[in-house]
Amino acid sequence: MTDRRDFWSKASADVVAQICDQYKLKHTTPKTHRVILPVADLCTAPDGARDRQLLRGTAFNVHATSQSGWSFGEVATNGYSGWIDTSALGDPSDDAPTHRVASAKTYAKTTSGLKTQGHITPLSMGSELTVLSEQDGWSKIAWSQGPNPQVLYVPSPHLTPLGKKETDPVSVAERLIGTPYLWGGNSAFGIDCSGLVQMACHACAIPCPGDSDQQEKTLGHTPPAEATPQRGDLYFWKGHVAWVVDTETLLHANAHDMAVAYEPVKDAVARIKAQGEGPVTRHARLTKS
Repeated sequence: MTDRRDFWSKASADVVAQICDQYKLKHTTPKTHRVILPVADLCTAPDGARDRQLLRGTAFNVHATSQSGWSFGEVATNGYSGWIDTSALGDPSDDAPTHRVASAKTYAKTTSGLKTQGHITPLSMGSELTVLSEQDGWSKIAWSQGPNPQVLYVPSPHLTPLGKKETDPVSVAERLIGTPYLWGGNSAFGIDCSGLVQMACHACAIPCPGDSDQQEKTLGHTPPAEATPQRGDLYFWKGHVAWVVDTETLLHANAHDMAVAYEPVKDAVARIKAQGEGPVTRHARLTKS
């Protein structure tokens, strides 16, 4: 049976036809749209459970649409398939992003300037924005298209060019310490274990799938069993993943703390095993250095 998360890369033409008939979908030539909301849920089905979340600017390839207002497609960067409310997507002709949010959180404001009043829209780390110009520490960004396009303003120190990659994924993840735990979350407003890994990897230009089981299968290499864990390694359990901060400390989004938090390696291993979730299933290293 085709994993729903890989639907558009793995499903046969017959299965696609069956799904389109089941949901009364209009199957179209794939078109790339970008998310226009600060955060949008990627669901298992129309009005279904959250699988993952997509941030502002994320490219999403739409393969089919329903009359009920849902689009069925895949995340352009990793092929993760799912359903998204069509109103969360912009027009395919929208300008491509130029920058991403590098701070844990920021905001887009209807006015520029430190002391000016204006309506604000919260934005998470990892959001991708189109910067039109920059002046006096404020970046003017394209927010909406159409006959009356809207621009907003974001503090420039919170942004970094898309082509500039970070080098330490753990330092990226550490900016999110205290972020509430949210099953399927991918933002600084709520995040889960695999979301924390994916966000940190993306900032470092490391390709990374969405869920911990996918990450366990594809990320890095497995060092020898006797290898000492080093910063930037990953520990996997069944259904869970954590960053190695140093030989004695992990950093992970976890339901025990209901937040992104540090935890001693020995404590985490013992606690997770005591919960009935078993031992560490893989120790992964993202580089060979």
